[in-house]
Amino acid sequence: MTNFVNHDTVQTRFWHPLDDGRLQCDLCPRFCKLHDGQRGLCFVRQSLGGCVVMTSYGRSSGLAIDPIEKKPLNHFLPGTPVFSFGTAGCNLACKFCQNWDISKSREMDTLMSKASPEAIAKAALAYGCDSVAYTYNDPVVFHEYALDTAMACRSLGIKSVSVSAGYVCPEPRAEFYQWMDAANIDLKAFSERFYHQITGGHLQSVLETLCYIKHETPVWLELTTLIIPGENDSVAELEAMTQWVVENLGADVPMHFTAFHPDWKLRDRPPTPVASLLQARQIALKNGVHYAYVGNVHDKAADSTYCHNCGKLLIGRDWYELSEWNLDAAGRCVFCGGVCAGVFKAEPGNWGAKRMAVDMDR
Repeated sequence: MTNFVNHDTVQTRFWHPLDDGRLQCDLCPRFCKLHDGQRGLCFVRQSLGGCVVMTSYGRSSGLAIDPIEKKPLNHFLPGTPVFSFGTAGCNLACKFCQNWDISKSREMDTLMSKASPEAIAKAALAYGCDSVAYTYNDPVVFHEYALDTAMACRSLGIKSVSVSAGYVCPEPRAEFYQWMDAANIDLKAFSERFYHQITGGHLQSVLETLCYIKHETPVWLELTTLIIPGENDSVAELEAMTQWVVENLGADVPMHFTAFHPDWKLRDRPPTPVASLLQARQIALKNGVHYAYVGNVHDKAADSTYCHNCGKLLIGRDWYELSEWNLDAAGRCVFCGGVCAGVFKAEPGNWGAKRMAVDMDR
């Protein structure tokens, strides 16, 4: 049960007092040490009156219905609509943030809508959504709000999807992912240099989250890497990353390589060439990844799903529109009977590329 301080502020559990009177937040490996009244780097967790509180509970920076492929999740209920929301703030400091107006917001006015967990679950059901996504900013920082929403969703038969960088401590991670059904984790690079200098975080904590999700939970897992020219696009790094994924997570974890555009504090890099994305995809396939995709560019062939057994086209994709569908009701290739890893319905959804804003105040 969530303990409210006021309408938008709730007490949290993952913190402890220090000898010097400060409180240490134990939600993520940043371990912010806070004087009374001080906020952590995420801005939405604050030391207040002897405990750490979350200050944005029940307030959203955006409510919309998206195609599930936009998260991106290509092997989780393809073609279905997902009810998406986030809050404000983030526990990383990525210089290239593509959603900086939300994740780096220091203004609570960014939180446009008020929506209780129960209201979100009921709205998702009313709109015919199979799942709710905790996205736009990282659900790690709105842990309590996301958890309560996931519980409300599960009671109505609606699945939960986490879109996260995976930068979280073990205890809250275990609590969170017992309520998730799918996750796309942003594996931002495969070097400690990149994580430390570009994101303000550490690679090992993310790798531990990936291994935990894959081996300790039934959560369906996919990965996304934003390819940034001159930062994380070397052949050596992509070789190491994709080999690690196959060896530690398995060949069936899909990988998405997406295009960077100059933004926030990293404007001195050019947009990602399509050739770089295709090269990353080919390296992944060569190293044994069964399902590798490109994103933020139009390439139907590289966006589509192929049988890793016979090579035939299983799911055709044109941006977020599904075309060919060659899976049987059990998720097997209709040509050779090979299993396509994922969570599938007997028939694909037909939501397409639509994005529909939702006004919870109406």
